[in-house]
Amino acid sequence: MTLAARLDDLGNPAWIALTVVGFLIWWPLGLVALGYLVGSGRLARWTGCGARGWHNHTHAQSNPCGWWSVRSNSSGNRAFDEYRTETLRRLEEEQREFKEFLNRLRHAKDKAEFDQFMAERGHRPQGPTPQPEN
Repeated sequence: MTLAARLDDLGNPAWIALTVVGFLIWWPLGLVALGYLVGSGRLARWTGCGARGWHNHTHAQSNPCGWWSVRSNSSGNRAFDEYRTETLRRLEEEQREFKEFLNRLRHAKDKAEFDQFMAERGHRPQGPTPQPEN
C-alpha cells in the first residue's frame, strides 16, 4: 500500500499534517506535498470541485465550481429551488444562444473579408506589370 493510499484512508487531517510537517522539516518538502495535493485533485475534493464532485452533480447544475454552484440539491424552500432551476436553465440557454450569435458574427466577418479579397484580386491585371522606362 502506498503512502498516498494510507493517507487517503486516514482522511483529510492526515494530508494536512503531512503538509505542515513537510513545511516544518524543510520548506521545499512542504511545497512538494502541497503541489501533490493540488495536482492530484485531492485538494479540490475537499471543496467539492474535484473530479468526483463533478460527476455527482446533476445536469441542471452543470457548473459545480462556478459562482452559482450550490452545495446541496435543495435549499429547503421548494419555490426558491424551482426559481433557481428555471433561472439557471434560462441563463444556460441565453449563453448558448449568445455563443451561436458570436459564431454567426465571426462567420459573416470572415465571409466579408474573403469576398473583399476576391474582389480586389479580380481587379488586378492578369499579366506581368510593365516596368517604367527611364
